[in-house]
Amino acid sequence: MTTLTRNASPAEHSVRRPLKRGGQSDLKTALFFIAPAMIGFIAFYLVPTLRGIYLSFTEYSILGDPTWIGTANYEAIGKDPLFWNALAVTTQYVLINIVLQTALALGLALLMHRVAKSTFIRGTLLLPYLMANVIAALLWFWLLDYQIGIVNYFIDALGMPKVAFFGSEEWAIPTQALINTWRHMGYTALLIFAGLQAIPHHVYEVANLDGASPWQTFRKITLPLLRPVLALVLIVTIIGSFQVFDTVAVTTQGGPVNASRVLQFYIYQKAFTESDFGYGSALAVILFVILALVAFIQMKFLKGNESDLD
Repeated sequence: MTTLTRNASPAEHSVRRPLKRGGQSDLKTALFFIAPAMIGFIAFYLVPTLRGIYLSFTEYSILGDPTWIGTANYEAIGKDPLFWNALAVTTQYVLINIVLQTALALGLALLMHRVAKSTFIRGTLLLPYLMANVIAALLWFWLLDYQIGIVNYFIDALGMPKVAFFGSEEWAIPTQALINTWRHMGYTALLIFAGLQAIPHHVYEVANLDGASPWQTFRKITLPLLRPVLALVLIVTIIGSFQVFDTVAVTTQGGPVNASRVLQFYIYQKAFTESDFGYGSALAVILFVILALVAFIQMKFLKGNESDLD
């Protein structure tokens, strides 16, 4: 017994040491691969964010040094009618885009899950998403042109009055929201489709045995089990919608009047057109706070970090 004990003790030590060295080696390897991303995050995200917060409390143009003015920029924003108009226009854009994009993406995901089994068909849904924002905006800008656009050509052929999709205050924002929905709904559908793939098939089999209708199955099984994925989709989509810029810059440039002057475009105008970087930074900070609050509220009430799957 004594011999066995003495022989076992060195063996235990010989096993433990490589594990310890291996753990340290894995940590160094992980840090080595994480380092480029961390350097990029610090250089291009963290530092500019902190500097932007600082500049929001200053009066600063590119021709001089920042002058500390405290909360004057934020007080001016509270009295700025263009800011409140931009916030209202952006909210309208977000609501239209979120409702349409989520509903259409959910329908496409269900069709892919139950009907379209071809990888090719599923892949074609990503084609609009692979197109650059500027290209997509220009494409629809020509298609919806009041004079030469093919869409208005068919509207006129049907005997209905042409629509100034980008030239009217009523249609400018809905049109841009529809363009964004068309471009992103395939990508969103694939995210939801991935969530559908994670739902166990036996759950649907039990529902069929219990005599549940397709609507009851969708409402009481599919939607609850998709909640974490839908929460993620809504957060990503809302954040992306609040940051819309390309489509507005290419098509209407905030017009007609202020009908499509979204918050991101207003920040660009203040900072880079009027060279008021302090005011533009304050607007950007407010947008950041809005997005953080929206994401927090969604995660809190949708419980996106929890799953109903056992």
